Amino acid sequence: MNIHEKYIKRCIELAKNGLGTTYPNPLVGSVIVHQNKIIGEGWHQKAGAPHAEVNAINSVKDESLLKKATIYVSLEPCSHFGKTPPCSDLIIAKGIKKVVIGTVDPFAEVAGRGIKKLMEAGCEVQVGILEKKCQDLNKRFFTFHQKKRPYIILKWAQTADGFIAPKIQEKREPVWITNQYSKQLVHKWRSEEQAILVGTNTAIADNPKLNTRLWEGTNPVRVVIDKELKIPQESALFDGSIKTIVLNENETSDKNNLIFEKLDFQQDLSQQICEVLYRHNLQSVIIEGGAKTLQTFIDVDLWDEARVFTGISEFHKGLKAPEFSGKMFSEISLERDNLKTYRND
Repeated sequence: MNIHEKYIKRCIELAKNGLGTTYPNPLVGSVIVHQNKIIGEGWHQKAGAPHAEVNAINSVKDESLLKKATIYVSLEPCSHFGKTPPCSDLIIAKGIKKVVIGTVDPFAEVAGRGIKKLMEAGCEVQVGILEKKCQDLNKRFFTFHQKKRPYIILKWAQTADGFIAPKIQEKREPVWITNQYSKQLVHKWRSEEQAILVGTNTAIADNPKLNTRLWEGTNPVRVVIDKELKIPQESALFDGSIKTIVLNENETSDKNNLIFEKLDFQQDLSQQICEVLYRHNLQSVIIEGGAKTLQTFIDVDLWDEARVFTGISEFHKGLKAPEFSGKMFSEISLERDNLKTYRND
């Protein structure tokens, strides 16, 4: 690992502190180095707040060192006025002459313009350091802007014998397959994504809240497929506490934090759902079931990541877990639960 990679790696570490709070902005980290010593660092903490470069510059105690320093940033500095002024302008104004960038920003308002502005001002700019890692850091942001759809995460829990639900479910509540640690981790994941999706059968059988009650963080927008609007109105999904999008065949007037979107159920649902979420500016979605909804996305190969828990219990009969193929990215144990993560490369 060379010196530039060392500092961009630190930028990535810093950027991760903003996961779940920067949307619709990307995760960005920045460090400022003078004579091989970090003299300032920062990350983008939330949308509307100062960007990473601003926080890094403001953290430098001796501003006179900036003119002889190098600024590292995981993503190209912005060049447009949004909720905050352009970071490229600040870098130029502070007299920083060396800029090292992880990757170009895919957002149309930036997309190379920040780099061009810096170079035209006489800055020495180097781009593409740990580029793949910097792009993976913002996999949601890149997918949204390049593919015009949200980053799609599939998630389910299955028994040791391959079922995700028993054949008969007596109460309208979830049947837990995994332990409390796995359950809490799922709530953490929810806080990191912008939307969460379930199908009709899951909504009726489990009466899920789909919130982050076991983890401190923002609740994702709830999305539910309800073709014929047959999910009971007293369901937790319709309590009005969280913005909820209801996908159905007959568009209905919005009410009580509920937004109704019409779909053509004779056509491919997965692509239509992506179009709705993109229109609502939702950069990521975690799909938590059930089997039919998960398989809908798997069958058309429209997913980016799958997170599969396997518990120790057995149902012997019931609803089979989805069938899919993907490249296993990681495997960990949470006490007696097993968690495998797959990537659809």
